[in-house]
Amino acid sequence: MSIQVKHLTHIYSEGLPQQSVALEDVTFSAEDGQFVGIIGHTGSGKSTLVQHLNGILKPKSGQIIVSGTDITAEGVVLRDIRKKIGLVFQYPEYQLFEETVEKDVAFGPGNLGLGEDEIRRRVKEAIELVGLDYEEIRKRSPFDLSGGQKRRVAIAGVIAMKPEVLILDEPTAGLDPKAHRDVLQMIEKVHSHEGNIIFLISHNMDDIARMADKILVMDNGRLAMQGTAEEIFSQEEKLASMGLALPSSAQLMKLARKKGLPFDGNFLRIEDAEEALYQFLKKD
Repeated sequence: MSIQVKHLTHIYSEGLPQQSVALEDVTFSAEDGQFVGIIGHTGSGKSTLVQHLNGILKPKSGQIIVSGTDITAEGVVLRDIRKKIGLVFQYPEYQLFEETVEKDVAFGPGNLGLGEDEIRRRVKEAIELVGLDYEEIRKRSPFDLSGGQKRRVAIAGVIAMKPEVLILDEPTAGLDPKAHRDVLQMIEKVHSHEGNIIFLISHNMDDIARMADKILVMDNGRLAMQGTAEEIFSQEEKLASMGLALPSSAQLMKLARKKGLPFDGNFLRIEDAEEALYQFLKKD
């Protein structure tokens, strides 16, 4: 599986007084098994971009090629594309509607025309993959769960369809710190287990720096930067001009260097900063 986006442009309310260019000439690619982080200020085009990847939005111009198929072409059956590309919107728990967790997670696989045994197997696997106890939770109402559990159940419903691409739009929004960590660990587990392409939209630079193989930086509808975490976060001034900051660990170590402490490197992960500080204090 691969995705190629070529010169993508999208215009909201075209021809009307409130017309606005939401995406302009966006080009990038994602390869099988890649974890892609998407960052940018509010209104930069992040959500608009990912909604093109499974055909929810149609571009004004440009191409989106999924495993050799241009999904913007006439006659393409988008239902077939959406079997391969799963999109989890912000606050997906608001889309829960069935009377039990098991039925809710089974809804998507059921629409794929699978047999009952296969649906049951996928539901059990997906619920366990998101870190929930299948036997304990399957008959419970999703509306009786905690916020973090609801979020996991909603994501399990998409995972159970076994998408080759999983798109997550701010999956930790509104969660407390523990639920935030739990959901991120679940995403890493899913990525490791499924080997799929993941797109993660987030305002949390620490999460993106730690998890993403590749980062896309959106700014006013344009793809302003793309590269590895090291490449992106080495350009602090450019990021600042777009209203974006370095990961907190990098900011901490930058402050330490200003105080005269001998730390070299970007320290994009909090674990690396903690280890450097530990080794420094150990010497003393």
